[in-house]
Amino acid sequence: MLKASVQKLLNSLGFDVIRFATNFSPEELEIMRKVKPHTATSQGRLVGMIDAVKYIAANRIEGAIVECGVWMGGSTMAALYALQSLGDTSREIYMYDTFEGMSAPTEKDVMFDGTPAKAVLIESERQDGAINYWCFMGVEAVRRNILATGYPEKRLHFVKGKVEDTLPTHLPGKIALLRLDTDWYESTKHELTHLYPLLAPNGVLIIDDYGHWQGAKQAVEEYFAGLKVRPFLSRLDYTGRLVIKPGT
Repeated sequence: MLKASVQKLLNSLGFDVIRFATNFSPEELEIMRKVKPHTATSQGRLVGMIDAVKYIAANRIEGAIVECGVWMGGSTMAALYALQSLGDTSREIYMYDTFEGMSAPTEKDVMFDGTPAKAVLIESERQDGAINYWCFMGVEAVRRNILATGYPEKRLHFVKGKVEDTLPTHLPGKIALLRLDTDWYESTKHELTHLYPLLAPNGVLIIDDYGHWQGAKQAVEEYFAGLKVRPFLSRLDYTGRLVIKPGT
């Protein structure tokens, strides 16, 4: 109660109080501090992204870093800071988003507690920069956030539109790290169909919404059921999952 009162007072004075767990490295903490204003992603999922970058670098897994569902750009920013800490600015970065907020959900898109996505969106305001389920941020604002990392602009690819419309028209080549964060069944299934085959053997897939949105989980399970070898899938937190694509 007292802590909440102190935080409320500090917030009213213009101070943003962000708590970080103490079991992270100084480098991880620094990256999280830089990107936290630009993401709602948990610390566990952010560190998963950082660790995935280190993994693909250490194992020389070739390919681009791809994110579907960028919002303010915080997760991609974490990856770019991690890449640059390793002295690597050679990878192509692909960011797919409507940059106009969430697309319409279907009846399959239900929260873990049974609440329909449509009901959740009705309660939120579709406003640029607002912190809610609409995840609305214009492409130029996202571009500014990404460029602030110092990563070479020539390596950055912003693909605007619903993934159901932009894929497979705008495809990267080989992918080393693929992060999916578009929440809904239809978009997640579409992304897996067109992008997972491009993920390099031993590459990393991060699924942000597996535990939170039932439709996203259904899309993943349906897609994996059609593969010859089901990949290893590990929990990052209550919703995030990390997958290693089997090697050949």
